[in-house]
Amino acid sequence: MIRIVIAEDQRLLLGALGSLLDLEEDMEVVGKANNGEEALKLVYKLQPDICIMDIEMPIKSGLDAAEALKDHPCKVIILTTFARSGYFERARNAGISGYLLKDSPSEELANSIRVIMDGRKVYAPELIDLAYHDEANPLTDREEQVIKLMADGKNTKEIANELSITNGTVRNYISVILDKLEVTNRIEAISRFKEKGWFR
Repeated sequence: MIRIVIAEDQRLLLGALGSLLDLEEDMEVVGKANNGEEALKLVYKLQPDICIMDIEMPIKSGLDAAEALKDHPCKVIILTTFARSGYFERARNAGISGYLLKDSPSEELANSIRVIMDGRKVYAPELIDLAYHDEANPLTDREEQVIKLMADGKNTKEIANELSITNGTVRNYISVILDKLEVTNRIEAISRFKEKGWFR
């Protein structure tokens, strides 16, 4: 029997997924979590074979939880709405066994679980295309720090204080960031960076 923990913050979907997988003769849903932190607790406590996780969840995201389980024998499957190359890259680095999209047919999920239990990896075809055709994050670590502070709503002066640099240096960083992301203002920059799944 394949023992499964599911983490999903939309309760309706969590219930539906659980019921669907419980219908499979060789599968049993042993735990359900509403966020990544609950998922980790359940995995450590119940020692399931598989943990299926959404990405965008409160408290701890599915990717954070997957990274925490990198050396754990439980195999992680990311099940998400987002086919974003940044997310996919981060998930692969975390050693996940599967990355599937929520709009795939339900029988595909059960089949993927069996394939993964056989030791293979399963990625949604759309992601493979993305991984080969999408560009990498163009920002340096420092530029990433600046855009994260911008996303937190900090102004030039606050960013300068936080990073111990001058206002002028912050303005230079911001103009380089806008240039690299091919946008005209801060809001567009944050939205483009998020859209690409590059926020870590």
